[in-house]
Amino acid sequence: MNSGAVPLIRVSAPSRPGRRPYHRGVTTPPSAISAAELTVWRTMLRAQVRISRRLQADLLAHHDLALGSYDVLMHLGEAPDGRLRMNDLADRVLLSRSGLTRLVDRLQREGLVVRQSCTSDARGLFAVLTAAGRARLDAATPTYRQGVRDYVLSRLDEDDLRVFGHILGKLADEPAERAGRGTGGVSRITA
Repeated sequence: MNSGAVPLIRVSAPSRPGRRPYHRGVTTPPSAISAAELTVWRTMLRAQVRISRRLQADLLAHHDLALGSYDVLMHLGEAPDGRLRMNDLADRVLLSRSGLTRLVDRLQREGLVVRQSCTSDARGLFAVLTAAGRARLDAATPTYRQGVRDYVLSRLDEDDLRVFGHILGKLADEPAERAGRGTGGVSRITA
């Protein structure tokens, strides 16, 4: 019987040469996750889902625009000439190529984006923000930013924000990118 012991969940984790996993005060084998670690993981997932759902509800209620659609319009709006190659856009919005194709199809039917051929690559396509797409983005951005402020930023003080940005930077980067930058950190957070 295992009275009082913290339950462990075994997972396989890829080893990273020259880098030790987090062990601060944790006496579990490297392939195990303690109950405390699992709680942090689940809390992060729950927070991300709740924040996304709230932002989605706000955008739908005020602008009839889903969060994924806003994300596409935002990335196009920030790109030079309001256009990005479909592959680059898929990477930025974290959708599969087919998922992005379906979303851009919807946005194109609504007149918010158009597709343009790439002159240098016959197989390549650009997604391009239309004037109507720019207007919808401009109208929705204050709602989006207010949601980010209400659901995230207002709950963090300056120190929290700095630490949170640093932690998220570590989690978002690929290990090879982190190694090339040293300790790095988040230099800017956009919303």
